[in-house]
Amino acid sequence: MNYEKLQTFITVAEKKSFSEAAKILYLSQPTITSQIKSLEKDLNTSLFDRTTKQVQLTAAAHVLYRYAKEIIKVSDTAKKEILSMAEQVHGDLEVACSLTIGENILPPILREFKSAFPFIQMRVNITNSTSIIKKVKDHVLDIGLIEAPIEDPDLYIQPFMEDELVLAAPPDYFAEESNGIMLPEIASLPLVLRERGSGTRTVMNEYLQANNINPEQLKIEFELGSNEAVISAVEAGLGLSILSKSAIKKELQFGLLQLIPIEEITFKRNFYIVYHQEAVLKATTDVFLATLEGLAAKLSDEPAKKNNHKLIELGGILNGKSRITS
Repeated sequence: MNYEKLQTFITVAEKKSFSEAAKILYLSQPTITSQIKSLEKDLNTSLFDRTTKQVQLTAAAHVLYRYAKEIIKVSDTAKKEILSMAEQVHGDLEVACSLTIGENILPPILREFKSAFPFIQMRVNITNSTSIIKKVKDHVLDIGLIEAPIEDPDLYIQPFMEDELVLAAPPDYFAEESNGIMLPEIASLPLVLRERGSGTRTVMNEYLQANNINPEQLKIEFELGSNEAVISAVEAGLGLSILSKSAIKKELQFGLLQLIPIEEITFKRNFYIVYHQEAVLKATTDVFLATLEGLAAKLSDEPAKKNNHKLIELGGILNGKSRITS
């Protein structure tokens, strides 16, 4: 049975939709239909009962699905092992990362990675954490780098670097030099924040809720879709913001922003690697993870805290493959 046909079948079976499968696989719907019909002809059976809203798997499809997953996994494992025999790693790698990671953390990692592995063709998509999780679950991405932990039985997650969120303000926001504020005072400040669904916003909300502050009661002046837009708005005096300290290093250095300490609390978080638990990691993914682990500690003030994440071995390259347990 053809690899591509089986991959198409698996996607249709999981999404119960020909149109959704076409979007995920970047194929036309007639191509999806043709591949399924060809597979049905090869097996001399019907695989889907089509209705107006979605498709249902037949009994034969349920059997094929179980074996098709194993065939794809064995095929990917064989390909990976054969490619690993070469002296230089070749192939492609698709990574998505959140804005904070993509704009501030990833560039030096990419420089090091491309220098060490020039024959790997890499594509990087910068988007928010919610979108990354969906694409990893749909097997569209090899790996994602996100800003907030998630609980999903289909995914592995591993912290790779620690970050700190800080309260940033224009340099002349307070009439007198401020020694800091108490956390409840945040609710009265005009804020410019990232959009809902971003890792930064999610972590901020969790800290506030843990300290009995309702995020819905914040005085939000603007919601913006990128760190650069938020930083520019704060520089222009439109409000204050909770941002990654790594995102405003230059602004702090040149006096364009100031940090306002929040007494008795520090907004700490980890950045996370995420990928599908059923995925056979390609050789290109393995070497990227090894590069990431090696450089993350240099880019962070502190290495990522493992907390209660259970660690197991990842292909002998990255010691840190974990499923969320906390």
